[in-house]
Amino acid sequence: MENIVSGNIGLIHLLVSIVAMITGIVVLISKKGTKRHKQIGYIYVTSMLLVNFTAFMIYRLFGGFGIFHFFAIVSFLTLLAGMYPMLRRKGRNYIFRHFNYMYWSVVGLYCAFCAEVLTRIPFYLSIKTSWKLFSTLTVLSIFIVMVIAIVIFKKYKIKWQTEFE
Repeated sequence: MENIVSGNIGLIHLLVSIVAMITGIVVLISKKGTKRHKQIGYIYVTSMLLVNFTAFMIYRLFGGFGIFHFFAIVSFLTLLAGMYPMLRRKGRNYIFRHFNYMYWSVVGLYCAFCAEVLTRIPFYLSIKTSWKLFSTLTVLSIFIVMVIAIVIFKKYKIKWQTEFE
C-alpha cells in the first residue's frame, strides 16, 4: 500500500482527491445556483485546496519539485479564478466566468487522475527503463481528457452562456 499512497499524506491526498472528483462532477451536472449546488461546491473547493496542499508534501516521483507540482499550482490558480467571480459578484457574465473556471478546474482534476493512474504502470514494469513510457502515458492521458473536455465545452458553450446571463 505504501507504494500506492506514499504514507499518511498520500492517503489523505488520495481520499480528498476522490471526494473532489465526485463532488466536482456532481456540481457540473447538477442544477446551478441551488443550495445543494453551493454546499457541494464548497465541499469541492475545500477538497481541492487539500489536494493541492498535500500535493506539495509528496516528492516520491522526482525527489523534489516536479511537473505534477507545477500542475498543482495551475489547479490552485484555476480554483481561485473560479471562486473569485462568485465572491465578488460584479461584472458582466460573472456567473459564466465562475462556471468556466470551475469547469476547467474539474477537467484538470480528471487529467491529473488519468495521468496518475497511467503513470503507475511504468513503476510496476520497472521505472529505470520506462521514463519514455511514463512521459508518453502522462501526456497522452492529459491530451485525451482535454480533447474530450474541449469538445464538450465548445458544444455547450453558447447554451451555458445564455443559461447564466
